Amino acid sequence: MHAPIELADIAADVLARIRERAPRVHCITNSVAQQYTANMLLAAGAVPSMTISVEEIGAFVAGADALLVNLGTFDRERKSAVEAALKAAAEKRLPWLLDPVFVDRSPARAQFGRALLAARPSVVRLNHAEFAALSGYKAESAAAARFAQANATIVALTGDVDIVSDGGRRLAIANGDSLMALVTAMGCAGAALVCAALAVETDPWLATVAALAAFGVAGEVAAQAARGPGSFAGAMIDALHGVDRATLRARIKAT
Repeated sequence: MHAPIELADIAADVLARIRERAPRVHCITNSVAQQYTANMLLAAGAVPSMTISVEEIGAFVAGADALLVNLGTFDRERKSAVEAALKAAAEKRLPWLLDPVFVDRSPARAQFGRALLAARPSVVRLNHAEFAALSGYKAESAAAARFAQANATIVALTGDVDIVSDGGRRLAIANGDSLMALVTAMGCAGAALVCAALAVETDPWLATVAALAAFGVAGEVAAQAARGPGSFAGAMIDALHGVDRATLRARIKAT
C-alpha cells in the first residue's frame, strides 16, 4: 500500500519516463475509439499505432513496447488481428493489457475474452459488469484479488473508485470526474495509458496504479476548464499533456 504522496511521486516518475522514452504502444481497439486513444497517447508522450491488418500487425507489434487488446469492436478482422498480435507479443515478451469491453453483453465475446486470459495479459482492465461476466464473481475487492492471483495478472477494476490488485497488493484510487463517463473512448484511452506505463515500468502493478491515478487527476483538472462533455474531451487531452508532480501531489486520493 502506498500513501497518496508516495503514489503521486511514483506516478510523476512514470509519466516522466513516458515523456522521455516515447514508448510505442500498438492498439487494437474499438473503431470509434481509435482517434481519441491515439491523441491521448500522443499527449502523454507515447507513440501510438493502430493497424489491424493481419498482413502487417505482426511487424507493428514486434516494433512496439506494449500492446493494447480492446474487444470494443468484435468483428472477424479484429479477432484475427488479436491472435496475430498476441503471437508477436509473446515472441518479444511484450507487456499487454486486455480490455474485455462488453463481455457482459455477448456470450461469444465473453468466451473469447476467457480464452485470451490463457495468454497471460499483464493487466486486465474492466468495469464491474465485465468483471462479473468474465470471472463469475461479484465485483468486489476480494474477488478481484482472487481473480488476479488465479490468472497471474493485475486486475484493474474501474468505476467511481478504481481498485488495482495483483492478488497480494491492493490500492483504491478515488480520482476522476463524472464527465469522463460522457465521452466515448475515455476508458479505452485510460487503458492505453496503462500500456504506455507498462512499457517503462517493470512492475506492472505500479505501472497500473500510476497510470490510473494520473488519468483520474487529469480528468479532475480537465473538468475545471470544461463547459460540458464536448469541451471536456479536448480539455482532457490538454490536462494529461500538462499534468505534473505538484498537481498529482495535491490531488491524488488513494487508500
